[in-house]
Amino acid sequence: MKTYNTIMTYFWLVASVVSFVIVTYNSIDQGFEKWAPYYVFSLVALVMFFMKKWMMKRMEKHLAYLKEQQEKQDSL
Repeated sequence: MKTYNTIMTYFWLVASVVSFVIVTYNSIDQGFEKWAPYYVFSLVALVMFFMKKWMMKRMEKHLAYLKEQQEKQDSL
């Protein structure tokens, strides 16, 4: 599961960069007014990247806490 989460984290980063490059190219080629709203997709993908990283760290801390609680329970 950790491998999947790592792959998906970097998928969002790549999706953000690729969509930014494509929208920027099309903005230069066809006009900024037409393509400006599509920058939202790059922003959303970048937010997803940071959200995924934050949630993975949060989950690791939670799993460590659960493990610590289980060890306390076992020692009693």
